[in-house]
Amino acid sequence: MTAILEVYEVATGASREVLRTDRHIEAPNWYPDNSGLLVNAEGRLWRVPFDAPELVEVPTGAAIKCNNDHAISPDGSQIALSSHHLEKGSEIFLVPIKGGDPRLVSVAPPSWFHGWSPDGRWLTYPAARGGTRILDIYKLNLATGQETRLTQGQGHHDGSDFSADGAQIYYNCDRERHAQIWVMSADGSNQRKLFADDHVNWFPHPSPCGRHLLYLAYPPGTDGHPRDLAVALVLCKPDGSRRRRVREFTGGQGTMNVPNWAPDGSAFAYVRYDPSPKNQ
Repeated sequence: MTAILEVYEVATGASREVLRTDRHIEAPNWYPDNSGLLVNAEGRLWRVPFDAPELVEVPTGAAIKCNNDHAISPDGSQIALSSHHLEKGSEIFLVPIKGGDPRLVSVAPPSWFHGWSPDGRWLTYPAARGGTRILDIYKLNLATGQETRLTQGQGHHDGSDFSADGAQIYYNCDRERHAQIWVMSADGSNQRKLFADDHVNWFPHPSPCGRHLLYLAYPPGTDGHPRDLAVALVLCKPDGSRRRRVREFTGGQGTMNVPNWAPDGSAFAYVRYDPSPKNQ
C-alpha cells in the first residue's frame, strides 16, 4: 500500500501532493516556521521539508516505539510524542525540535498525547487510570506536572485538541450511541455535543486562525478508528455548523490523528492510502 502525504488549501479547495512513499507514514504536523511537515513511521519521527520532500529522521533517543500521537510546540522549540519503549504502555515525552533524548512528562501510562495549548503551557490527552480501559480526557500543566481529569467515564473519549484561544477543548466521545464531536471549556465544564449525525466522527482539530474545525468521518457503524476504510475529511465552523465533506479517500487511522493545520489556518495536511497494486 502506498501512503500519499497531501496538503489541502481551504480558500481554493485544491489538494497538492507533497510526498508519495511505500512506507506507512501517519499523522502529519505542520512546522510553525512553515518549513515542512512532521510524520511518524516505523516507530520513529520523520521531517518532510517542503523544499525537498523526503523522509528525514528526527532522532528521539530511546523513544523508538512512537505511535501516531505527536505534535510540535507552538513556539517551535520541542516535540511532544507518545511512545511505549519503556514497556509500560503509551507515555508522553518531550524532545527538542531537532531531536534528542526524550523527557518523560506524563504521570502514568497509558497516556496518548493529542494537543498543545496555544501558549505551550498545557498538554491535553486521552488516558486510562485506575485499571479501567475507558479513556477520559486529561490536561497536564507542564510547569508543575499536575494532571487534571476533565471527563468522568461517560463513554470513550479521545482526540482532544485546544481551540485557537485556548479557552475550549474539542474531542470525540461515544457517550450517546457512537462517536461524535464534542467540546468543553478548558476546565472541563460545559461539555456538549456539537451536532448529531449517523457517521462515526473522530479527531477534531480547530484551525489556529479560529475560523474552522476539521474532523475525520467514518462510515456509520464503524467500531473505533481503524485504518483502510472509506473516510471523509469534514470542514465546518467551530460551532459545528456549515459542515461539508471536502475530501473522500481510503484512510482512517493515521490520516490526521493529531493537529495538522498550517500556522495561519489557510491549509491542512493529511495522509491518504492507495491500496491498489499499481497505484492507479
